[in-house]
Amino acid sequence: MFAFVSSTLNMVYKFLILSDEVDNFAREITIDSENTFLDLHNAILDSVNYTKDEMASFFLCDEDWEKGTEVTLMEMDSDPEFDSWVMKDTKLSDLLEDEKQKLLYIFDYLTDRAFFLELREIVPGEDLDQPVCSKSKGDAPKQKVEFESFEKENTRLETGESFYGEDSFELDELDEEGFDINDGTSGNSLEDNL
Repeated sequence: MFAFVSSTLNMVYKFLILSDEVDNFAREITIDSENTFLDLHNAILDSVNYTKDEMASFFLCDEDWEKGTEVTLMEMDSDPEFDSWVMKDTKLSDLLEDEKQKLLYIFDYLTDRAFFLELREIVPGEDLDQPVCSKSKGDAPKQKVEFESFEKENTRLETGESFYGEDSFELDELDEEGFDINDGTSGNSLEDNL
């Protein structure tokens, strides 16, 4: 007699994390798909040595980095008409199904500073007990900046259509096996620079 056990497919997610403030900064977080957004939040903070006493949110984004669904650190909306996603109650697999999914992780609400995340790889048939920072390059931006100095720096910048150059930034341009961040050395991938 055979017993059939239904189980969900175990998967591991690999996220690439970049900053628009620091050119040579990159992290890769490897995490189980059944972990929560809170687990991912904590793994990111640990990987950049940030304190865990600030508000934060994840935003699922479209291809053009337009914000969509928000996953908050704490319950923010008590209106039952709208879906509310809270990090501790939301598994990654609840909202993330496809490779190349883009997310913003807002870590500084006052100045709207964020990390850019992409779900680079989904590895089926594996599981992971604890999230890990599987690759690390460069120093993270400061967790907090003075609002006045941040505002002063940003008022000097031109943020028109040509601010980022003629071509838009595409994570797909990065090397599949590494981060493809050239820091002036001969190697282009993260593995070459570790």
